[in-house]
Amino acid sequence: MTVTAPSTRALRWPAVRPWLGTAARLGLAAVWLLAGASKVDDLAASGRAVNAYQVLPYDVATVVGAALPFVELALGVLLLLGLATRLTAGISATLLVIFITGIASAWARGLAIDCGCFGSGGQLAEGQAPSYLPEILRDLGFLVMAGFLLIWPRTPVSVDGWLTGEPVVEDEDE
Repeated sequence: MTVTAPSTRALRWPAVRPWLGTAARLGLAAVWLLAGASKVDDLAASGRAVNAYQVLPYDVATVVGAALPFVELALGVLLLLGLATRLTAGISATLLVIFITGIASAWARGLAIDCGCFGSGGQLAEGQAPSYLPEILRDLGFLVMAGFLLIWPRTPVSVDGWLTGEPVVEDEDE
């Protein structure tokens, strides 16, 4: 009878996964904090950016635009702290799917807008071309990060870990 040793890959994944999660958590936190901070000082511009997608009535778009920077900042702070990570990742994933859908919709309808993801956004000047594909690909990358945290929310150096007192490396049988 031959006994084979576990593969190196099988031994490394439980040790590497929490640190990949930490990178995803902190990376996504940085994204939300930058996005929210870039809009919070001009809420009217954020409202105009949401209105440029032409999917919500003007009054609703301005309210959504004014609230969005604060939601993004809250998500960023929660991820930075590692507090309610799975819930925050789920809300992040939902928002990112909405953003990707909105950008794809604007592209399909031939709108010429700046997504407003990291600034004022809105209608582009005459002759400017939108950059929808890079924006969608970027947001898909962020969605992958949120998805990773939905599946594996436990990361080192997090309030979640401190509150539960559980080790970060879980059994592979989970």
